[in-house]
Amino acid sequence: MAPKTAVVHLVLVPLLSLILPFSSLALTQDFCVADLLLSDTPSGYPCKPKALVDSNDFYSDALSKPGPVIVPFNIGLASATVEQYPGLNGLGLAATRVDFPPGGVVPLHTHPEASELLFVVEGKLSAGFISADTNIPYVKTLKKGDLFVFPQGLLHFQYNIGNSTAIAFAAYSSPNPGLQVTDYALFRNALPADVVAKLTFIVRAEVERLKRFFGIV
Repeated sequence: MAPKTAVVHLVLVPLLSLILPFSSLALTQDFCVADLLLSDTPSGYPCKPKALVDSNDFYSDALSKPGPVIVPFNIGLASATVEQYPGLNGLGLAATRVDFPPGGVVPLHTHPEASELLFVVEGKLSAGFISADTNIPYVKTLKKGDLFVFPQGLLHFQYNIGNSTAIAFAAYSSPNPGLQVTDYALFRNALPADVVAKLTFIVRAEVERLKRFFGIV
């Protein structure tokens, strides 16, 4: 081996062992079912021993019916992320189902770890996202059979604009897309009301009202 090649080899091999995610082991084997008894990591869950894997690890009925109602947004949310569906580990996939009664809304939120593809099964929705570069909103009315994509990390929303229940399914480019709801980030936190008022330019009385509304006194 030539000296330069040897040096590159000696540097790259340890470096790659540090930067390649643990869950990338799934790329060199058939699958890496999450071992939910162990802790999650930035690279995903460690693999469940193959001797303990069975067909149930690759099956889920998590989206077969509406999920719990999320107050005050008046939506039912059912999730199929790696915590509910360990077979997704290492595959870059997850899904949710959202049921929107009339007036139901998915508020502004982000998924820090994934892009989202929304598919409308029933009803009519308004959906959109806001560009981080320009703050331009991209909004579309969606009906049954329509798709809309939300780029990773951008603030986005959906709400029912019809008179009947709407149903939509979302697919994500990560087994654990993450979630931060803007209303919760602003008003369901332990920051004093005067600090939130200073940071948001919302009058303190309204901040206090919203903190009570979202469960923080």
